[in-house]
Amino acid sequence: MVFHVCSSATKHRMSYKLLLAVGLRPNSSTVLFRVQQMVLNLKYVSLAVLVLQTTVVVLLLRYSRSVPQSGPRYLASTTIVISELLKIVACLVVLCYECGWSLSKLKLLLLKEVWRKPFETLKLVVPAILYTVQNNLLFIALTILDAATYQVTYQLKILTTAMFSVMILHKRLVITQWLALVLLMIGVALVQMPSSDSSPASEVDKPVASQFLGLFVVLIACFSSGFSGVYFEKLVKTSPQSLWIRNIQLALFSIVIGVFAVIMQDYNTVQKHGFFQGYYITTWIIILLQAFGGLVVATVIKYADNILKGFATSVSIVLSTLCSYYVLDDFKPTDSFFMGATIVIIATMLYGYPGMKPDKYSTKPTVNNRGKTAAK
Repeated sequence: MVFHVCSSATKHRMSYKLLLAVGLRPNSSTVLFRVQQMVLNLKYVSLAVLVLQTTVVVLLLRYSRSVPQSGPRYLASTTIVISELLKIVACLVVLCYECGWSLSKLKLLLLKEVWRKPFETLKLVVPAILYTVQNNLLFIALTILDAATYQVTYQLKILTTAMFSVMILHKRLVITQWLALVLLMIGVALVQMPSSDSSPASEVDKPVASQFLGLFVVLIACFSSGFSGVYFEKLVKTSPQSLWIRNIQLALFSIVIGVFAVIMQDYNTVQKHGFFQGYYITTWIIILLQAFGGLVVATVIKYADNILKGFATSVSIVLSTLCSYYVLDDFKPTDSFFMGATIVIIATMLYGYPGMKPDKYSTKPTVNNRGKTAAK
């Protein structure tokens, strides 16, 4: 999903609607203060939820892919299909609300915007393929990498999103953003630097090889995330169809491609153990967090701003590092990791900092929630 930061005019309209919703006159200073407090509370609550969602989904993914199990492990390809189904349900609920909870109006809307506009719907094939590939790659990455290294490395999606935004949307970045991208690359390079332990070569080669494989998988996912997010943003900006309709179209193709991936990759395993093999409570929590994580991001962007979202991401990196070390016990931090993680956090904050932006070009931030494991 792609969401944009609200303009000041939009925020004023939101405040006005909130006033009317609580049955109060908008010209009262006391009422305005109460509305501002309400929005402020929503801002920090949504930020706290985003930090929790981003951290928990990564840690649970890592835990579920690394902990020994007595039976067969759940298939990543099947969880992606279920997650996309739940995303459609979430979008349908929002559209039904916009239609006044009228199922007949909802049916007419879907027929008009999805079924009777096949060429518009087919435009979502490319990002659907990329999203499916991206999600599968992130499951692989969290099977190889610890949660802390994954969290830091996956911030390279900021770099790829910025690159494709310049190429496709013709956006212009300010000096602070270019500096942030350079710092981001340096930070990730430091995080991926192997430790200089004096262990025998046979014991060191395998972890280093796994580290580079994990880095390669995350890099492909970052490029997929960047291109698909910018492509989707362009579709949303250049068409009259709503964001929710676009996400339904995207999810429909993602389900078809996801089912195809299940057949091609895991057909024999599904036949032997079933579609829902290895599904435990943690698996369902992961699916729910992935499916509805985009709604959390939307709330943050609506009530907060991109700087606070970057802050939430930074806090999530710190929490993931602490949990990987103290809870999962699968991560031994090095000096280069601490230095690189600090640089990545600074770069994430700096990229969202509102510097002097060119007037001619829009520089609204892009948020892609369908590749996070996201999220996220």
